[in-house]
Amino acid sequence: MKTNKIIFYIATALFSGIMLFSISMYLTQTEMIKGAFENMGYPTYLVYPLAVAKILGLIVLWYPKFTTLKEWAYAGFFFNVVLAFFAHVMISDGEQLFALLAFLFLTTSYLFRKKIILQTS
Repeated sequence: MKTNKIIFYIATALFSGIMLFSISMYLTQTEMIKGAFENMGYPTYLVYPLAVAKILGLIVLWYPKFTTLKEWAYAGFFFNVVLAFFAHVMISDGEQLFALLAFLFLTTSYLFRKKIILQTS
């Protein structure tokens, strides 16, 4: 059980680091991100709401009492990461590595969270 918790916390921390980097880019390099959104065909007005949604999602992932909301946060992050990966692939900008890593860490975090829950019940 201790190993599962360690893996869970490491995966969640690495995923959070990628998301925090993403959030910081959205908030500090807004014009560059808006240009990237335009290149991918996404509306630029999504930059700030997506940054806020990521912040709220990270809060939910780390706060222990939000059990039902955690499922929604994982789902939201899943769709965000998968869509980001394919958006980068479709425009061939070579920036899909972070989305792939985020997917790996998110999946690991989710699966080991489920293992921890099953072991404690």
